[in-house]
Amino acid sequence: MDYDLIVIGCSWGGLQALSRLLADVGSELPATIVAQHRAADGGEGLSELLRSHTELEIRDAEDKDELRPGTVYLAPPGYHLLVEDGGTLALSTEGFVSHARPSIDVLFESAAQAYRERCVGVVMTGASDDGARGLARIQQLGGVVVVEDPDTAERPEMPEAAIAATKADVVLPLEEIGRFLRGLVLQTNVRTPS
Repeated sequence: MDYDLIVIGCSWGGLQALSRLLADVGSELPATIVAQHRAADGGEGLSELLRSHTELEIRDAEDKDELRPGTVYLAPPGYHLLVEDGGTLALSTEGFVSHARPSIDVLFESAAQAYRERCVGVVMTGASDDGARGLARIQQLGGVVVVEDPDTAERPEMPEAAIAATKADVVLPLEEIGRFLRGLVLQTNVRTPS
């Protein structure tokens, strides 16, 4: 199976979790999109901090960006980020979803619709249930669902909600998620979840 898109959601503790994941995945990932809850005035600090942990290109997403392999797109503060059919991104300032903008659910649901079984969804640390509904949609449409083990999450609520809402394909400690994604994409020494 070819996986053409990875979507990642995190909140409280997400900077450390993303830094670890990106340090472990290597440089041969498909397009990857991150919805990290952050303040509307968060600026570009997140992308600058993450660049020091990976060879991948890291950038704040812009409206109508075309998804490219090896690039990590960050949902900009104050905007929902959606994936459109054909592999482009759209920004939205519609109301908060799950008390957040960007909302992980909004990103995941649009990614599931656009990429179906070619999508991998990842939920990591966070203090809400945002992402659980969207992750369930990814699974419903044939994508792969990965959840951080709540025991390794700085805040376990988001992974716990994701596990409750799905039959997660894999639940992994933070230190194993990056290697799993790399193996899944490269199809080397990793069993594809059934």
